[in-house]
Amino acid sequence: MAAKFEPDIVLYDLACTKNVCFSPTVWRIRLMLNYKQIPYRTVFLEFPDIEPTLKGLKSFNLKTPSGLVLGGSASKYTVPAIHHVPTNTYMMDSTPIAQFLESTYPDPPVPLTSELGREIESKARAVVGMAFQTSVMPREMGILSPRAQGYFRRTREAALGHPLEDLLDPEKEEKAWIAVGDRMRAVGELMLTNKVEGPFVLGARPSYTDFFIAGSLQSARMVHEEVFQRITKYPGYGEVYGACLPYMEKKDWAGRTAGQATPLDLVDGIRISQIHWREYGDTSE
Repeated sequence: MAAKFEPDIVLYDLACTKNVCFSPTVWRIRLMLNYKQIPYRTVFLEFPDIEPTLKGLKSFNLKTPSGLVLGGSASKYTVPAIHHVPTNTYMMDSTPIAQFLESTYPDPPVPLTSELGREIESKARAVVGMAFQTSVMPREMGILSPRAQGYFRRTREAALGHPLEDLLDPEKEEKAWIAVGDRMRAVGELMLTNKVEGPFVLGARPSYTDFFIAGSLQSARMVHEEVFQRITKYPGYGEVYGACLPYMEKKDWAGRTAGQATPLDLVDGIRISQIHWREYGDTSE
């Protein structure tokens, strides 16, 4: 009897009603897996199921009885999380996962940090992050199941101190975008620093900073197309997004027999063969 093919990685992702990845932090890892062509499959989890599911994984981790390897920035159970099947290792938090993937699968290389990349990421978190909190975060409710909506509303409104809908007041939302406009443009111009050498932040090849940018933009697009279009009007953002486009194809590996394993090439849950590419252009899915 032929042996079943098992992917190297099980990727735990955040579920939504569109059946697509919409988490910016998970997208960073998904882009890295696709770029390195590491076979993986995805397990989508609803918000309320993340903690109990990931807590339960420790009982299956025979090599590290303490359970999930937590990143330095991880203070709770969250996604992305991975199970590295060959070593039976579980990890959580995008930064240590990226470090693990780079050390375990060094070819092709993905520079995880650079002086320019650190500057872009730091400034983007402060500037683009503000726009995302105003326009993307409250709209996530629209792509969640009723059960996940209750969890999301309860936890986010507790942190905000007011209803999510308050963020979507048209006048307040517009003022928020105007306030960050100049800084948004400045961050985008930093992304074009090495445009003579290539379309990525560091030139000809992608770095983790490119996946940070493209993952955030794809997340926005999955939640609300207008927000994505508004951000990519600024220089730099659309260029990096377009350059990362080939690595946004979801490549989950089905459980096939060894020697017959072929990736299911999907974009936003649609088989590549079904896509009319005229809808996507150079800077879209």
